[in-house]
Amino acid sequence: MSTPFCDWQITKQSIKDRGGYLFKTGIWSDCRFIVGTNQQIIDGHKLFLAMSSPVFEAMFFGEMPEKDPIPIVDVQPDAFKALLEYVYTDRINLTSFDQACELCYAAKKYMLPHLVEGCTKYLWSDLNPRNACRAYEFGKLFEEPLLIDKCIQIICDKTREVLSDTSFDEVQFNTLLDILDQNQLNIQSELDLFSAVEGYAQRAYNHSVQQSIESTVTASRNSPQTQTPENLVSEAVKKIRFLTFTPQQFADGPGKSNLLAESEKLAILMNICSPNAVIPMPSGFTTNRNSRCKAENFALKSNAKLQTIAECKKLYCTISIKDPYQCTDLNNRETTELFKTDWNVFIHGIQVFAQTKAHLPHLRQVLYQELMYAYLKEDNCRPGHLTDRHFEDQVYSESTIDIIFTRPVYIEKNKVYHLGLLMRKRGNYPKSRRSNRSIGCPGVRFTLIREIFGGPDDENRFICGIIYSIPSRSQHRLYLIPSAAATSVPGH
Repeated sequence: MSTPFCDWQITKQSIKDRGGYLFKTGIWSDCRFIVGTNQQIIDGHKLFLAMSSPVFEAMFFGEMPEKDPIPIVDVQPDAFKALLEYVYTDRINLTSFDQACELCYAAKKYMLPHLVEGCTKYLWSDLNPRNACRAYEFGKLFEEPLLIDKCIQIICDKTREVLSDTSFDEVQFNTLLDILDQNQLNIQSELDLFSAVEGYAQRAYNHSVQQSIESTVTASRNSPQTQTPENLVSEAVKKIRFLTFTPQQFADGPGKSNLLAESEKLAILMNICSPNAVIPMPSGFTTNRNSRCKAENFALKSNAKLQTIAECKKLYCTISIKDPYQCTDLNNRETTELFKTDWNVFIHGIQVFAQTKAHLPHLRQVLYQELMYAYLKEDNCRPGHLTDRHFEDQVYSESTIDIIFTRPVYIEKNKVYHLGLLMRKRGNYPKSRRSNRSIGCPGVRFTLIREIFGGPDDENRFICGIIYSIPSRSQHRLYLIPSAAATSVPGH
């Protein structure tokens, strides 16, 4: 805390500068916090804090104000100082992923939504295989569905990198189970997942032994016998798709592991060799024979192929028509369109309606900052998106907006997909109606199933178009869809 100098006010041009000076020097402070396990004392100003947070308002000016100094035991000093810096100066100073997580926790605790948004954006920008699992756990803890979905996408796309990184040693057990629930992962074989479970079991066992040693001599004698790798991760082992192994792969891998009992090994091997085995699979074990190795239709082989597909001719399927005379006030509303096609196509993005100018009828168009999140997913019951896009840009009212996904996705015919749109900018949006449930477009027919929204089925539609392209014959072969490779491509 620096020493104030005389007449400092005349050198500060804005309230942010003046607030920053008070934060830095601590002059005129009228409250104190004891923060963290080391009980660091941090000064504050009740007025600044209360006008920024309803939690601080209740703390200082509520019916039962807390006594000074105020203990803060669940937030570390660096994160609390960063929170105060935002309160005093509106600046969000983030330098690491861990700091962003801690600050986001504090911002949620003290109800500072704009700070939460800033932290979340930083987490988005810094996501990678090293921190995807931790970010996923953070997103689940604080109910951030967009962060959860993005992390699942990274985990599915970069599975081997995630599993091999040292950060995976700290993964929570429920996160491991969620990974094993995914149908498509970027792995060479199911052996990658079994090895991850085996490694987790060994680390959990070592940790339990270490804890028992540190407690008492008696516990150190008893605990290793009661806490075994088998009962620590039996639930995870049952999710392994052993029936995707060859007999030799199983014998050389899981067949040598202590995670399986001898009777379980025999039953699994019998079922690998014959679908009509006399001995059933062990109780609770999955009987899924489908490989979850990430299919080429969702994992493009190289950036060059991605660029080629992204640059191909884009076509538009109009699915709803705007009502020029009606609009509705929206903020943080989500709508999801369910559809299927009669041909395998690439989905590049969606087209949505911009806001109306109902509040400014004398202007032809108004330029404003739009904020939306769009995504495409395969199964509404399973976490994770096939592709998505955070859209933040200046657009004109009374127009349509093309939201192009971060990568195009090859979708299979006659399979139901979900297009989702989260509208995060408050404003008046035009109401619309569905143009038709079955829409013939160049090279493909789209069938709309229903839209999930808080209103009648054919009202309040905000996704007005689907942006797609028709794969070439070579692209069909690249994505290894037998039905597509065996037939001719429309227009060829």
